Amino acid sequence: MSLQLPTFKQSDLWEKAITHRSYYNEHPDLGEDNERLEFLGDAVLGFLVGKLLYETYPQMREGELSRLRARLVNNEHQLAELALDLGLDRHLRLGKGAEKDHTRENPEVLSDTLEAVIGAYFLDSGIEAVATFITPFFASRAAEIASTSELDQNYKGRLQEWALTYFGEIPRYLIVQESGEDHAKEFTAEVRIKNQVYGVGVGESKKTAEKKAAKMALQANIEQVGWVKRSETQHKL
Repeated sequence: MSLQLPTFKQSDLWEKAITHRSYYNEHPDLGEDNERLEFLGDAVLGFLVGKLLYETYPQMREGELSRLRARLVNNEHQLAELALDLGLDRHLRLGKGAEKDHTRENPEVLSDTLEAVIGAYFLDSGIEAVATFITPFFASRAAEIASTSELDQNYKGRLQEWALTYFGEIPRYLIVQESGEDHAKEFTAEVRIKNQVYGVGVGESKKTAEKKAAKMALQANIEQVGWVKRSETQHKL
């Protein structure tokens, strides 16, 4: 993924965004450090990532969306990583003492500076420009987390909610195979919606097998069908 810092129309906003308080303390004539911009950028980032997740994952419930957003925006090391990828550390204006203390590599300082840049860019060019700037990174990270993270263990509940929404039917679970000795049983479950198999799971108990079948159904089908439904709705509008 190719990442680059945005181009500012107002150079004073860019300079303020990269000004750490240690630099401002040594140069009070500058008028302000980047902490107020950091506050604004944090709010803008939270809003845009929330909007991104809402539009990208129509199958996710409020709790899941909130947890995923927190994983993305309340992650100091992730924001610091993005700041480094953008080369923001090379632009950061620090006081002499902070420079000696290796503050330039401090994850908290880097993440705060990134938020300040986002806030400044919002004031400079507007919300759509900021969205264009940050979306590729956060869309990619969201996809990684959503595909591997146990954001919600209630797979059967989620699948039922989805099936009722799109098909008006509750999923049916069938144990299609049982093998092994009594002390080491293994069960294979299928989950069906409208007589179509949507997922298969294997486990040491019927409950575990059904849960894995529901998880497979969600991962394999829900995002695709959710996008189709949403696209159809947008087309009709």
